[in-house]
Amino acid sequence: MANILIIDDDDSFGETLDIFLSGLKFKTNRALTGEQGLALVEQEHPDLVITDLKMPGISGLDVLLKTKEFDPNIQVILITAFEDMQTTIKAMQLGAYDYIEKSMELERIKSIVNRALESKKLSERLEIATLGDTSEFQLENSLVGKTPAMKEIFKKIGKISSTRVNVLIQGESGVGKELVTKVIHYTGITKDQPFIAVNCTALSETLLESELFGHVKGAFTGAVRDKKGKFELAGEGTIFLDEISEISPNLQVKLLRIIQEKEFERVGGELTIPMKARIVAASNRNLAELTKKGEFREDLFYRLKVFTIEVPPLRKRKADIPQLVVHFLKKINKELHKNVWKIPYDVMEMLQNYEWVGNVRELENTLLQAVVLAKGDVLEKEYILLRKSELQSTTEEISPRMSLAELEKIHIKRVLDDVNWDKHEASKILGIAKTTLYNKIESYGLTEK
Repeated sequence: MANILIIDDDDSFGETLDIFLSGLKFKTNRALTGEQGLALVEQEHPDLVITDLKMPGISGLDVLLKTKEFDPNIQVILITAFEDMQTTIKAMQLGAYDYIEKSMELERIKSIVNRALESKKLSERLEIATLGDTSEFQLENSLVGKTPAMKEIFKKIGKISSTRVNVLIQGESGVGKELVTKVIHYTGITKDQPFIAVNCTALSETLLESELFGHVKGAFTGAVRDKKGKFELAGEGTIFLDEISEISPNLQVKLLRIIQEKEFERVGGELTIPMKARIVAASNRNLAELTKKGEFREDLFYRLKVFTIEVPPLRKRKADIPQLVVHFLKKINKELHKNVWKIPYDVMEMLQNYEWVGNVRELENTLLQAVVLAKGDVLEKEYILLRKSELQSTTEEISPRMSLAELEKIHIKRVLDDVNWDKHEASKILGIAKTTLYNKIESYGLTEK
């Protein structure tokens, strides 16, 4: 039988709540002041404390703080007739399970009480392994996975990290292509050199050329001083060209020349600058297919793919999900100063059964949202907000004979519909720049419902 402590200087309300909860077969205790209440917390060690906010002497917030110091697993619900934004925020920051108005109907209180007690049971029952502390980029825990596909990637990284050969990394949006690149960089001969990342979809052709190669003063309108480009800044380190498939034919020619000649000039300049960096290119599109269609230069493709790594989608390595969940919870808790680290078995099962169209990035974002919403140290199912538009739910529209472009069209349309055509949100989910999304909407002839 759960033990509930009621602290309220309003004797009438406290008695009403006491009678109601006793009728629900809970063991109850009452206190009229915060001081009396805290004494009972230590004596009775209740499962749940329901305390008024404003009382003579020790306030409800003080009761909350001291109760959590005594035992973090005791759930605390604050009740008040004077609800305001600042106090609500403060209460939740201090670890309150909920913050409710006194005028709330008793049936609603019953529901909140049951949920709070269930959360405490889960907190006490569940245990999950935690990883060690991570630094800003700690190699040991950066890439997570034990499936054969991930082990093969680890082997490939071991082979190429001690060389400066160009690498092509392919995989769907959100699988962690940049993370693979960072591990290649920080585990090998380039670890003490710069790591420079460039999103090839984020800028127009003119700006991207200047961003990559730099420019001299007066090269174009607005070039008021000399500027070093990313290739120059990378030095003898690594330059990561994300979404390389999106660069224009003109830039493809210039990039090919740089790889062949190992030198380049700033835009508008004549001075030749040696190129010593290792190039790692990434794409969520199949470059081999694009070369067959004439959309990507074949000679550049072969220059980039000296060594190729295919990163599998998360739905192809679901056995890695539990380890990924633990990894991300550790990271998110550290960033948000939270302590959500216990996972019910049905929640983990739900996470493993979901298709994760947005891959590892979607998993991390889902966990981030759940941790923000969590009221205790348990990752509760109600806070795992999954999108309805899953790949597995589109089987009636997908055929094994469809091209990648046709599949991409279906997926982009479903994501857009799911976010009510909020293009900013859709571009984040898809992991592409808004300019790229607009281009794909136009090229596929997609229209809003």
